[in-house]
Amino acid sequence: MSRLISLRIYFRHSERAPVGLRRSLWRLLVRPSLAQHLLRKASDDGIGQAILYRVEAGYLGGERLRYDHIELSHDSLPCCIELIDRESRVRAFWGENVNGLYNVRSVFLHCEGPTKEG
Repeated sequence: MSRLISLRIYFRHSERAPVGLRRSLWRLLVRPSLAQHLLRKASDDGIGQAILYRVEAGYLGGERLRYDHIELSHDSLPCCIELIDRESRVRAFWGENVNGLYNVRSVFLHCEGPTKEG
């Protein structure tokens, strides 16, 4: 059995999905958010678990610290998508979807399951 792995993808809350091959004007204007795009792709690809984490405060890549506000979220406020599944499946997903993701940081973490004592 393949071991579980977690892929965390960090990006700005305002990031948009890559344009892709069909570059119509309408497609450029109404691109979905990167979070929405990645969650849909993960679901379509059968990834076992996908979670979007929204943060109240933080920064990416040495930028200024940003805070969430009830009326307005700064466009540089970070967010994170975590994908958990078998290592082969997560790495295949990343390999297929990494093109066009220029303003993201990714971290692979090995998961530990429950252990039997005794």
